[in-house]
Formats: sequence, C-alpha cells, structure tokens
Amino acid sequence: MWPGDGGAAYQPPVAGGPPAYQPPAHHSPGEPSHRARAKRPVALIAAVAIAAAVIGGGVSALVQELTDRGTSGSSGVAGTTVAQSSKGTVAGVAQAVSPSIVEISAASNAGQSTGSGVIITGDGEIITNNHVISGADSVKVRLSDGKTYTAKVVGTDPDKDLALIKLEGASGLKAAALGDSTKVRVGDEVVAIGSPEGLTGTVTSGIVSALNRDVTVAKEQDPSRQQQGGGGWPFEFGGQQFNGDTGSSKTTYKALQTDASLNPGNSGGALINMNGEIIGINSAMYSPSSATGSTAGSVGLGFAIPIDTVKADLDDLRSGGNG
Repeated sequence: MWPGDGGAAYQPPVAGGPPAYQPPAHHSPGEPSHRARAKRPVALIAAVAIAAAVIGGGVSALVQELTDRGTSGSSGVAGTTVAQSSKGTVAGVAQAVSPSIVEISAASNAGQSTGSGVIITGDGEIITNNHVISGADSVKVRLSDGKTYTAKVVGTDPDKDLALIKLEGASGLKAAALGDSTKVRVGDEVVAIGSPEGLTGTVTSGIVSALNRDVTVAKEQDPSRQQQGGGGWPFEFGGQQFNGDTGSSKTTYKALQTDASLNPGNSGGALINMNGEIIGINSAMYSPSSATGSTAGSVGLGFAIPIDTVKADLDDLRSGGNG
C-alpha cells in the first residue's frame, strides 16, 4: 500500500520469508507491555523494506517525471516561459506572452487613437510606438486581465518611432522576455499579439518575410483618421508611397517584414519568436486605399522595429528621449 493509506495490508506468509504481520499479542494486567511492542516496529520495517523493493523503481520514475515538469521551460529568461509540451506552438507562445501585451488608448483634443504595447518591467514600463501616444493629453492602458491604469509618457524617440510609458501604481506585472533580433532569419515562424481595431489580445501568426526593409512612416498619427477607421500607418517603400501622404514630418528605419496579419491597433504590439521572446515591435502595415477613401485589411505586408533597436534606445527613453 502507498504511505498514508491508513493501515497495513495483510500479506500471507511466504516460505523462507519474513513472518506475516500479526496483531500484537494481548498481555495480562501487570505484565510489562514494552516487549510485545518492541517487536512491532521490526515487523513494520521489514514490510516497508519489501514494499520499497517492489515499488522503488516506480517511485524513482515518478519523482524524475515531476522534477522534469517542474523545470521545463524554453528560454530561462525571466518574464516569459513557454512550457516544454507547448514549445514551438502558437498556442504555447500566446499563453505565455499574452499577459505581457497591453492595449493603449491615447486621447487628445483632436480625437482618440488605439494601439498596443509590451510590458518590459514588473513595475509597469511599457514600450510602444511614438505615433500611438504622440500629442496625447491622457494615456490609458488595459491589461490582458481587464485591469486598467493611467500611464505617463516617460520618453519618446520619433526618429525610431518608439516611446516608453509607465503605469501609475502598478507592481508584480509579467514582463516580456526581449530576444535577439540579429538571430532572426527569413522563414522563421513568428506570432503577433496586439489590439487591432480595439480587439484586445488578438493573436495572429506567420513567418519573417524579409529583413532590413527601409520603412518610412509619419512621426505622428492623425487621431481623426483612426476614429474614422481610415487606417493606419502610412509608409513608403521602394520609392512608392502607400496609404496616403506621410506629410513633411517622417522618419525611416530598418524593419523586419512579416506576413503575420497586422491591422490598425496592432501598432506598438509584439512580434514574437517561437521561444516566447520579443523580436520586434509591430509598427506599420501596407493597407491599400480604395476610391472611397476606406482601406482594406491586412494583405500580409507588416513591419516591425527590431528588438535590438529598442534595447539600444532604452536608456535614452528612460531619460526622456529626444522627442
């Protein structure tokens, strides 16, 4: 029987083996009881020894299995852990990283825009795109569990289209693990998480389509266009201009290209490798305009700022940036 069953099982005598367990003999009044009791532990120890010999291998295997389960993980980087059984799957990445992705609502006199962000510290530092929060009078952040916070803008870098915001009164949040974008290869599987069209925690997947794409974007987003569903992030590539006029204030950076579906609201969200590490901050998409001025959804041309660019810019952002 397993330890803790509440009693010993009866075992018939075995020839040549130890005697079977028997209840202690009744002793007469006045007779010392320590002798009868002294034999009991010996019999019990023998029974336990036999049982251990039989089940020892099974217990050892069970302990090893539990140990393996307790130490499973993909990267060893604090903040994001993809279970071994789910490693390399979209479901595993989504479950591990979604708590680190937030929805951002930035309001100003001109209107309101919605974007996404990535938690990078437990006390609420969040990376997003500059064009998501540029010109905002107030910034609200919604976590994956529905909690909402007010955030302040810590620093901006319009030239890299990056911004750092900080939640007020937050602690114990799950920070994302930042990967190494120099190791990214064309064809690598990736997952994108964000809040397209305000649909918090939306997960899409695809591959890395190209590296080092020159992407030119406006430094500021027009909130009125966002409110009207006018689509999002104008940019130009290869000498051609897409999705409207970028205006006089624009910037160019090297980007990762992906066919993971991105839509307005994904901006500032995460592009993630299959180990659950952030490799890019989603920032732009190609969305062709129709004759009526409306735009189509994702056509498989999305762009993300490499995470190494973000890491190199963090100290400047924390000191206020250059925006």
